[in-house]
Formats: sequence, structure tokens, C-alpha cells
Amino acid sequence: MRILLTNDDGIHAPGLALLERLAAPLAEELWLVAPAEEASGAGHSLTLTRPLRIRKHGPRRFSVTGTPTDAVMLALGHLMKEARPDVILSGVNRGANLGEDVTYSGTVSAAMEGALAGVPAIALGQCSAAPGTRDGVRWEAAEARGGEVLARLVGTPMPARSLVNVNFPPLAAEEVRGIKVCRQGFRDYSRLKIVERTDPRGFRYYWFGTGETVETPGHRTDLEVIADGFVAVTPLHLDLTGDEQLAALGARFA
Repeated sequence: MRILLTNDDGIHAPGLALLERLAAPLAEELWLVAPAEEASGAGHSLTLTRPLRIRKHGPRRFSVTGTPTDAVMLALGHLMKEARPDVILSGVNRGANLGEDVTYSGTVSAAMEGALAGVPAIALGQCSAAPGTRDGVRWEAAEARGGEVLARLVGTPMPARSLVNVNFPPLAAEEVRGIKVCRQGFRDYSRLKIVERTDPRGFRYYWFGTGETVETPGHRTDLEVIADGFVAVTPLHLDLTGDEQLAALGARFA
């Protein structure tokens, strides 16, 4: 089993070191190719306007001066082109990748790039804890349950152009209630919170907040599963075609 590790928090992120520990028992060969610096929120962006550089940090360990997508593309198309990985693991992100955040997440986008290239891919995120904890993130849930999740997912057949998104709740290991497979959730962005403040020089600045979770019967989405104290495992597919609209639009253009 040859496993490629990447992330969007950068080569020196603690979540990447955690992922390496979790993946080691499953791999005969571990490769690490990650952004040189943090690229959170980069989404599925690709660097086209400047050259990229690769730095070697040790055997099968590299950083890339680009986005998470750049890192995966250089891994598959250059560094590992003679022996592609069997699976790509992206994370463990310092924060959640839930609901529509998957469209902004560099962590999930790195896994998407693997899926597009035909390599099974899994994204992992550790949800932030309550204010006042160190760095706002407690890694206990991912540390305790990540190995179990990966053991069940790695080697499991995945449909073409698909990936799995895993999120761990911000809880101590003993407080995690279990693991649930669930749908992607959505937030109501008509209630988006935008915080306006004034800096010491008297100029206004703004912080984006989040919308409110759209609740579903049975709490079936990743947002609700995490809120209920479970690990959320969500299969995602990259075919964005709106099947329910095909017939209606086809009739308009017939």
C-alpha cells in the first residue's frame, strides 16, 4: 500500500504529523507532498501565473510553493509518476470541512484532485473546540478514532470521481459517541453573520461569520452529526450535473 499525504495547513502543520501517525500502520510506503505554507480556503485553485518550486525535506517528503491542488498534481505528475499512490489522504485539517465549506476547503480540494486523477481519496478535518483551548483545536478525537476510520475506508472501492470527507467532533476521545455515515449539510446564508469593527486608526474592517444549519429530519447531515457528538463520514461526488433539471432545460432548448 502506497499512500500519499497532503493538506492545506502546510508542511509543518500538527494535523499532518497526526495524519502520518494514523496512516503509518496501513502503509508499506508513505509519501508526503504538501504546500510550503498554509493555504486554508484556497479551494480547488491552481497556480498558473508563476512557477512552482519543490523542496525536499527527507526521503519521500516534499513541500510545494503552491496550493493543495498544485501539491497533488506535482505529486502525481512528477514526483510519483513512476509509482502512483493507491490512496490519497488529505488533512488532518485544523478545523471543520462541513456543509458547503467543502467548496472552499483546500483540504477537500486536494482530495478532489486525487479523485479526478482516478486515485481513491479521503479528506479529514478536526472540528475546532470551544474558545479558550490551545489553538482552538483539540486533536483527541482524531487521534483516538482516526485509525479506526482509515482502517475501514482505505482499500474500500470508491466510484469514479468520488471521495470521502471525514470530520471529527471537538470532543475528548471518551466523549465521542460513535461514527455515522451522513449527507453533506447546508447552512442558511440568508442569515449570514458579518461582523463590522473599527481598527485603531478609525477604519472599518469586516469578519465573515457563518449561516445557520439547515436542520433535517433525523439529523442526517454532517453538520448535525458533528453537533450530536459523532464522527461524520460523508461520501462526495464530483459530477455536479443537476439531473433534476436536465429534462426541463432540454424542453426549453428543443
